[in-house]
Amino acid sequence: QVQLVEPGGGLVQAGGSLSPSCAASGLTFSVLAMGWFRQAPGNEREIVAAISPSGGSTYYANSVKGRFTISRDNAKNTVYLQMNALNPEDTAVYYCAAAMRLAVTLRTNHYDYWGQGTQVTVSS
Repeated sequence: QVQLVEPGGGLVQAGGSLSPSCAASGLTFSVLAMGWFRQAPGNEREIVAAISPSGGSTYYANSVKGRFTISRDNAKNTVYLQMNALNPEDTAVYYCAAAMRLAVTLRTNHYDYWGQGTQVTVSS
């Protein structure tokens, strides 16, 4: 059974940091592209960051570039999202997802497995 578990959300003031992680089980993590998405109320789910199976390639949405960092530890079957300089527009439910692809992918429909989501709330 495939599981993606995402602890690490929470409430933070503007300018603060959070570092959610996503632990995968039930699949061969090292061959999966991974992504972080977010969805705010009334908005569509959008890509935040993505990383290739080896970790050698990454992608960031323009809105988070320079503030967020995606990384992975294949030995621990875990992907991380370091979020700095948070602002209220970053408030959303954040989801990690796994894609059975060998390269970074940005398309929601390319992802095969999804976590349950973790709430990130940034207060002004």
